[in-house]
Amino acid sequence: MQAPQTAPVPGITGSLPNGSVVDVELSTDADGIRRVRAVTPSSPGSPPRPDWLDLRDHLLLAPAAEPHAHLDKALSWPELSPPSGDLADAIASWRAGSVSFDEHSFRTRALLATSSMLANGITAVRTHADILPHEDPLRAVRVLTEVRDHLRGLMDIQIAVLASPLTPTAHIEAALDAGVDLVGGAPHIADDPLLELTRLLDLAEARGVGADLHVDEFLDGDHLTIEAFADRVADWPDGRVRTAGHCCRLDTLATDDLHRVARALARARVSVVALPVTNLYLQGRHGPSAGRRGITPIDVLRDHGVRVAGGADNIRDPFNPVGRADPLETAALLITAAHQSPDTATQLVTAEARAVLGLEPAGPVVGARGDLVAIRGNDLTEVIATAPADRVVVVNGVPVARTETTSWTAFPWPPVPSPAAAAPTQASTVDVPPLPMSPVGMER
Repeated sequence: MQAPQTAPVPGITGSLPNGSVVDVELSTDADGIRRVRAVTPSSPGSPPRPDWLDLRDHLLLAPAAEPHAHLDKALSWPELSPPSGDLADAIASWRAGSVSFDEHSFRTRALLATSSMLANGITAVRTHADILPHEDPLRAVRVLTEVRDHLRGLMDIQIAVLASPLTPTAHIEAALDAGVDLVGGAPHIADDPLLELTRLLDLAEARGVGADLHVDEFLDGDHLTIEAFADRVADWPDGRVRTAGHCCRLDTLATDDLHRVARALARARVSVVALPVTNLYLQGRHGPSAGRRGITPIDVLRDHGVRVAGGADNIRDPFNPVGRADPLETAALLITAAHQSPDTATQLVTAEARAVLGLEPAGPVVGARGDLVAIRGNDLTEVIATAPADRVVVVNGVPVARTETTSWTAFPWPPVPSPAAAAPTQASTVDVPPLPMSPVGMER
C-alpha cells in the first residue's frame, strides 16, 4: 500500500469507463476549490508523475452521493432484532425500539455508517432524522447536526426532519431551529394524507426551506399524494428543494395516470429518488400486488424530464436487514431489478444524485470539482458486478480514503496449455502433464 497522502495532489492518472487511460490535472480556483483543469491521454509506459496519484488499474468516476439515508436508524438491526415484515411492521419495530437509544448510540452508529460511506466513495448524503416518540424527541436530530458539522469539508450532509402524522408541529419547528435543513415526513401514512401534506408544506413555506418527503410508499390503495405535492410546489423558487422519495404507488398506476403524474412532476421540477433495496424488501409482501417489485418507474419518469436519482435508504435496520453503504450495491439493484443499463445506473448514484442534492458537478471532467472515486477494475460492468473494496476517494483534490485488499488462492493461473495447443518446440527432458481440472462451476 502506498503511504497515505493528505495534501492536495496535482493530478491523477487512471482509466475512464471508455477504457482510455488519462491524466487528470487539478488546479485551485479563486475560491480555493480544487477543480479539473485538464483531462489528457496518458502516454503508454510513461513513469508515474511526481506527487500524482498513479491509479492506472482503477476506473475514475464522479463521487457518489446518497440522496436518501436514515443515519439515525443505521446499524440498529442487531440491537432491535426486529421481525421480518412490511413497512407498517418496520415502523412499529423502530418506534418501540428507538426509545432505548441514547445520544451515544445515535452518534456511534451514524459515524460508523458515514465512515463506510466515505470509504466506498460517497461524499455527500441527505439523511432523514426522526422526531422520536420520547420525552427527549430531538436527540437524534441533535446528534445528526453534530455529525454533519463534524464532517464538514470531508462529506456534505443535509438533514431532513422526518415527522410522523402524530408529531406536534412545535417539535418540527424546534428541529428546524436546531439546524435541520429541510422539512420531511410521510403524508401517505396519515389518516388524512392531504391534510398532513398541507401541514408540512405550509411549514416549509413559512420557513423558506425545501421539502424532502416520503411519498406514496405503498402499492395498493385509493389515495395518491404525489400529484398534490407537485401542484403545491410548482411555483416554488427554482433553487428550493422539492424531492419525493420512494413513490412506489407509481409502479401500479394505470399507464395514462402514470404519464399524467410524470408530466406534473416535470412541470413542478420535483426530483424523485428510487430506493430499490428497501422497497424490494418491504413492498409486495401481500395484497393484490404481492410479488411486485415496488420500485418507482424510472424510465417513464426520466422520459418525461423528471430528475431521478438512486439511493440505498436503510442500512441494516428494521426497514432493511442488509445494505453495505455502497453505491455499487444500489447500482447493481438498479440494473437487475429496475432494468437500467450500467451507465445509467452509475449516473443515478453519482451525477444525478449530486444534482438532487443541489451540488455542483464533480469527477474527471474539465471544470468539475476535484472530487473523484477510483475503483480497481477493468470496466464499469465488472466494477458494479464485483464491487471491489479497493478504492481511492478524493475530496477537493485531497485523498481522504484508500482501501487496498490482498487475495490469495491455490487456483492455478495462468492455466497450463495442453500439449496439442502448445507450439512445437525442441524436445524437453521434463514432461508436464495437464493439471486435473474440476468440472464444478463449468455448468450452466
